[in-house]
Amino acid sequence: MTMTLSDDLIRLSAPEPADLDCLYLWENDPELWPCGDNSAPLSRHQLAEYIASYDADIFSARQLRLVIRIAATGEAVGTLDLTDFNPRDRHARVGIFVAPDFRRRGIALRALSLLRPYAADTLGIHTLIAMTATDNEPSRALFSAAGYVTCGRIRSYLRRGRSYCDIIVYQTLL
Repeated sequence: MTMTLSDDLIRLSAPEPADLDCLYLWENDPELWPCGDNSAPLSRHQLAEYIASYDADIFSARQLRLVIRIAATGEAVGTLDLTDFNPRDRHARVGIFVAPDFRRRGIALRALSLLRPYAADTLGIHTLIAMTATDNEPSRALFSAAGYVTCGRIRSYLRRGRSYCDIIVYQTLL
């Protein structure tokens, strides 16, 4: 079986030095911080060092970052991350970001579809988990459309200023 991380519209690949500008923009957008783990800006130097020392071995790094690109041009339009990888129990958490100008084109769903056989067959992952805020309707719809099922709710998990938001936990078995 030949494993491919591309289709007719997108491809998934490792971060490249040419991605520095878009990663800098995405990682430093405070409006996106509630959706991820950032709470402070990252410098260009930090991101350049990250790209230069990127370890694509999920078994040693316990995480994997893939850049979502338009297949025809190579333009970076988002990221797909596997984090919290547990090699013994074969599970990981998935996170996805698509730049605003490229949303509502099916890119995120395609990326998750390409990830599924790669995670199962190449990485040997058995379970993928996604967590999304209850008020993030596009993300909730995406994971449902990708075949993830709701398996829980964690109350008051995300801080939003002086209040808290619940999250929905999604799971897919590979």
